[in-house]
Amino acid sequence: MSACRRNSHGKADHFAVRRLSSAVTHASTFPALMTRRSSDQPRLPKRPNGRRRPSRLRRPSFPGRLYDGAVSFGGQGTGGVVIPVKAFSNAKMRLASVLSPEQRAALAREMAEHVIKASRPLPVIVVCDDLEVAAWAENLGARALLEPGLGLNGAVGTAVAQLGAEGFERLVVAHADLPLATDLARLAEIDGIALVPDRHLDGTNVISLPARCGFCFSYGPGSFLRHQDEARRTGLPWRVIHDPGLAWDVDFPADMAAVTPS
Repeated sequence: MSACRRNSHGKADHFAVRRLSSAVTHASTFPALMTRRSSDQPRLPKRPNGRRRPSRLRRPSFPGRLYDGAVSFGGQGTGGVVIPVKAFSNAKMRLASVLSPEQRAALAREMAEHVIKASRPLPVIVVCDDLEVAAWAENLGARALLEPGLGLNGAVGTAVAQLGAEGFERLVVAHADLPLATDLARLAEIDGIALVPDRHLDGTNVISLPARCGFCFSYGPGSFLRHQDEARRTGLPWRVIHDPGLAWDVDFPADMAAVTPS
């Protein structure tokens, strides 16, 4: 169980927290996102006989936390990427003025899939509170950790603690709405703690850290400053990495300029 469930400011947990005042980009810019169906998602490779290979299953060491169909990765001496993913049906509500519920769900799903691909070859752990998201993650070859009712900070903190107990040495925690993300695995090679802020220097889009360092996650408005304070508290070496690709997240209509049709 994570030692910190909420930040010291009592902020509510969010998956999208930043506000912008730039111009709105119309939804018609993204025709590919409007037609993407769940059946288009990649599936497990087929055997020569045409049957799909079953996922390798392992019972969770923490009962009730691991989605039964998730692909399991050994933890000893490894690194991994943790991606919190909100239920697609409730994702990106701040885009409601330009996208329909179906379009918002498609956009959230496509960006999250991109972040998973950008995490390879490291194992990917999707933290969620939704069975549809868990099944989607498993279908992409990721592991799904169900952490219902904890909010973003509680879910990430609990997942990181569990993975550290399983033997993961280093984890990269990345948001799921980073359409320009590339090569997240490189951040697992850094010593100490690394913070990657958003382009407004307000939120924290990516954190690389030792899995068992006791870091207290504090996402929400102004999280970048709070996470710097927390990095200092751990006593570990830490740094800030300014990466234009990782700095761009999508919360508001103006942010959609980074999203291009696939």
